[in-house]
Amino acid sequence: MSKRKIQSHTPDTDNPAWTAEDLAKARPASEVLSQLFSPERTQSLLTPRGRPKAEVTKVRVGIRLSPEVIAHFKASGDGWQTRIDAALRQFIAEHPGSRLIEREVGPS
Repeated sequence: MSKRKIQSHTPDTDNPAWTAEDLAKARPASEVLSQLFSPERTQSLLTPRGRPKAEVTKVRVGIRLSPEVIAHFKASGDGWQTRIDAALRQFIAEHPGSRLIEREVGPS
């Protein structure tokens, strides 16, 4: 590593700032990479990283649960929130049409 200090007022000759002309000449990576690499490598470089987007996404909510419920689900390790979701889905499946508010208040 170089011990040379870069002064803030000194231009970086290894990485100069782009001019409007440089930006006008710029081309998308999809055009340039195919000239430099094989089609397979180009495709791998252009493929977005990370997990694919889910068709159905979950909604982030804040919920207060008793410590015993949290301890029970956390005791079996990672994925405890998914298991709580599964337990709630199972409850809904076992109690179809169950609407506590309608039962207590009656239909409007």
